[in-house]
Amino acid sequence: MRGRGATRRCDVRTLYYTPMSAKEAAREAEQGSGRAATVAAAGANAADAVNVHYDTRLPELPWSRRIQIPVIAAAVFSVIRLLGPTLRYEVLGWQHAEGVYVSGKRCIWAFWHRVIIPIVWWHRNHGTVVMNTTAFDGQWTRKVIEWLGFGTAQGSSSRGGLRGLAVMARRLEEGVDCAFTIDGPRGPRYVAKPGPVMLARKTGCPVMVFHIGVDRGKTFTNTWDHFLLPMPFARTVILFAPPIYVPADADQQMLEAKHAEMQRELERVRDIAESWFSLAQEDRARYRTQFGRSASRP
Repeated sequence: MRGRGATRRCDVRTLYYTPMSAKEAAREAEQGSGRAATVAAAGANAADAVNVHYDTRLPELPWSRRIQIPVIAAAVFSVIRLLGPTLRYEVLGWQHAEGVYVSGKRCIWAFWHRVIIPIVWWHRNHGTVVMNTTAFDGQWTRKVIEWLGFGTAQGSSSRGGLRGLAVMARRLEEGVDCAFTIDGPRGPRYVAKPGPVMLARKTGCPVMVFHIGVDRGKTFTNTWDHFLLPMPFARTVILFAPPIYVPADADQQMLEAKHAEMQRELERVRDIAESWFSLAQEDRARYRTQFGRSASRP
C-alpha cells in the first residue's frame, strides 16, 4: 500500500482481497458439514440450557483438542494485548451509532471476519455480545473475546444459530449491543449471512455495518477469510455506515431486500477502507466529509 501523501486513486481491482472461489467455498462447506454431523451426534441428548452469557450446549471434543483451547486462547490474547495499544485509529461515521443510542435502541453490528483483530481491541470492554461458533475454533475464540470484555452467544449457521439469536435478542432488550462476523465461521468469504436482518426484525434495533483498513498489515491468504494482522504502530481507519432498520412486519421479500442492502453496504465500506491509504488526500477529505469524523473511541 502507498503511504501518506499518495496522489493516485486506488483501483479496487488491484487490492489484495478477493471473494472466496466456488472451489474454496465448496471445500469449507464439506468440512463444515462433517463437523456439524459430529457435533449433532455428540449433542443429540444435551440439555438446551442457556445461561446469562451464552448457549451452554457445546460439542464433545477429544482431550487432545480440549487441552489446546486455553493454550491457543492465551497466545492469541497475548498478541492482541501487545499489539492493540500501538494501533492508531481514525474513526469515521460513529455519529450513526450515537444517533441509535439517543433513540433508545442498541446496535446490531455486522462486519467481515477478516478484521476481527483490530475491532476487538478498539471496542473492548463494552460488553458487546458476539455470535461465535460452537466448534473448536469458537471455543478458544470465546475465551479471547470474553477476556477482552465481550459477551458471547454460542451458535452458527451449522448448529445452534437460532438459539444464539434468541440470546442476542434478550441482550438487546437488556441494553447491550450485539455483533456478527457476518461471513463466519467458515465463509464463503464476503457473503453476508441473514442473522442480523432476522434479529433486526425481531427487536427493532438497526443493523450497523463497518470495516477497518490499515496502512501496514499481513494478510494470510491461506486462510478462508484472508485474515488481517495489523503491524505494530499501524494506522487504521474505521468506516461506519448509516443504520439499516427492518420493519417488524417485514415479509420475505422485504427481508431479502434488507439483506441485499446490508451486503452492499458491507462491500462499500470494505472497498473504501481497504483502499484508504492509497487514496489521494483530496479523496480522503471527501470521504471524511461524507462519513463524518468522530472521536477515536466511544
